[in-house]
Amino acid sequence: MADNKNAGLQARKDAATPRGVGVMCDFYAERAENAELWDVEGRRFIDFAAGIAVTNTGHRHPKIVAAIREQLDRFTHTAYQIVPYESYVELAEKIIARAPGDYPKKAAFFTTGAEAVENAIKIARAATGRPGVIAFTGGFHGRTMMGMALTGKVAPYKIGFGPFPSDVFHAPFPNPLHGVTTADSLRAIEHLFKADIDPKRVAAIIFEPVQGEGGFNPAPAEFVRALRKLCTQHGILLIADEVQTGFARTGKLFAMHHYDVVPDLMTIAKSLAGGMPLSGVVGRADIMDAPAPGGLGGTYAGNPLALAAAHAVLDIIEEENLCERATALGDRLKAKLIALQGEVPQIADVRGPGGMVAVEFFKAGTREPDADFAKRVQTRALERGLLLLTCGVYSNVIRFLFPLTIQDAVFDEALAILEGVLKETVGVTA
Repeated sequence: MADNKNAGLQARKDAATPRGVGVMCDFYAERAENAELWDVEGRRFIDFAAGIAVTNTGHRHPKIVAAIREQLDRFTHTAYQIVPYESYVELAEKIIARAPGDYPKKAAFFTTGAEAVENAIKIARAATGRPGVIAFTGGFHGRTMMGMALTGKVAPYKIGFGPFPSDVFHAPFPNPLHGVTTADSLRAIEHLFKADIDPKRVAAIIFEPVQGEGGFNPAPAEFVRALRKLCTQHGILLIADEVQTGFARTGKLFAMHHYDVVPDLMTIAKSLAGGMPLSGVVGRADIMDAPAPGGLGGTYAGNPLALAAAHAVLDIIEEENLCERATALGDRLKAKLIALQGEVPQIADVRGPGGMVAVEFFKAGTREPDADFAKRVQTRALERGLLLLTCGVYSNVIRFLFPLTIQDAVFDEALAILEGVLKETVGVTA
């Protein structure tokens, strides 16, 4: 009775794990290779989710597997704060050399993106002696208490979990499709300074260069310049959250390389270690040194297996020209979606730098977000073996996070599935 393995596992999952851990798929992974995965019943899927932007270098890249195996033969854990190891220091050196900004920098490593964000806020507060933080609507910064406070989307992340840490304020993020201009956002920040918090009490402004969960909304260049100017004027630190945008996804190693200004601190995670849990904060050396010894760290922070994987990831990005490939694949996908706009009137916008592409849906002939259409496209694609993720404040956006190492034939197969699903879904109401 091999054909009911998924159903059996689903029943066990429902009995043993809480409903708060939302799970998109009702099938269970058996194995994966590059941009494909197979479930326990042998069905094949093309992975355009990449573990939520974690496997930019694909599933089980041979260089990553080899690096982890080599480290396994040496040691798996000492706790870096107890007995340090060279791979941590060497990765910090590599990240420092590659991060934007020609000032002296330092880097520290943690485990998850939320940990990186938490520590960036801790560092900013220690460096400035100020409590306040400004974030943006639509932003996503994690599921910890501070991460939720910073996140600008209520459902499902904040419901029932308050109260949240104080001195966190939100301003609207530029989104021309929804009528929010850069000027609107900047006016809102100035209003915060007048109505809610003295800028002299603000430690940091944190933003995503391209909002992830918020809908793959790129920050306009003039907006980032204005944030930099505002921060410099008031002694506020600018934090770029590159957890989802980093490591070649946008066509640059980091999304901030698309801009002509630099942040003071930057958070990294997700594809940093090709599937292994690793995150970090990199920034100005004097700011990074603000916390006292023992103020930063974590038992598993900078795990040696994850560090080994991260060294391999940086080599793969360079050797396989993944920044350029991200742009080439993203351009092909955007061209396909734009060409379909005439046949799929629900397509309101196609956007995103490099391989960080999204399509947003409105109800045909209106300016009303169409979450139902996005969900039907996602469901139909999954039925045909293509994994897609939705996002956006209105859940009406599909984001594409294919591994940048995906084979051309598999990518073309996925585009054909996507085109068929979009055309089929037009006019369907249930």
